Amino acid sequence: MTRIAIKHIFFDLDRTLWDFEQNSRNTLAELYGEYKLQELGYTDFDQFFDIYRAKNEICWALYRENRLSKESMRSKRFKMSLQEVGHTGNTLAATLGEEYVLRSPRQTLLMDGSAEVLEYLAPRYNLHIITNGFEEIQHIKMKACKIDHYFREVITSERAGSKKPQPGIFDFAFRLTKAQPVESVMIGDDHDIDVAGAQRAGMTGIHYAPGIDVPLAGNTIRHLRELMDMF
Repeated sequence: MTRIAIKHIFFDLDRTLWDFEQNSRNTLAELYGEYKLQELGYTDFDQFFDIYRAKNEICWALYRENRLSKESMRSKRFKMSLQEVGHTGNTLAATLGEEYVLRSPRQTLLMDGSAEVLEYLAPRYNLHIITNGFEEIQHIKMKACKIDHYFREVITSERAGSKKPQPGIFDFAFRLTKAQPVESVMIGDDHDIDVAGAQRAGMTGIHYAPGIDVPLAGNTIRHLRELMDMF
């Protein structure tokens, strides 16, 4: 990618800047121990984590398709995980769901290079977030990690009334930031949701793909620090 007249850089948050996998794992490990979930029949924490991660992906897909509400998703992903070992009660699932959304956003691990890259880019470009994450949760994450001050706008799907990769959330972002698509870049870890969605909206898309064993194609980076050579 050559240097172009870019003025606005939009980042996804989870798995792009905020280390979703490790922060989630740390939170779930706390809950697994405190609520003695192994006594329900899980072999060990790794089994519980793998089950939860799969159910969470299912629930997020339903949420993006407007087939599951935010409120329902919080407990449903735990209910589905508990059902895998024969536990069918709703009370524990609801409790775990509430505890997870209270604790997880306060985890502070960032993807490698995040703070360094933001420090480099912030004086040079207008930085923003576009995320499908929940409004109140994403702000807590950013403040806990001390990266909130780098960003001019945080566009959540709830605020925009539209979810990536739908064009509505990108159109909302353009109106809010007064950015033009041709002077805007979207950086995210999900090619279909972040990159392809942004490209359809007229933006340049950069796929952040750390550790993915596939050939590099187009604007793909393995490490966030590569952005410092691109901009």
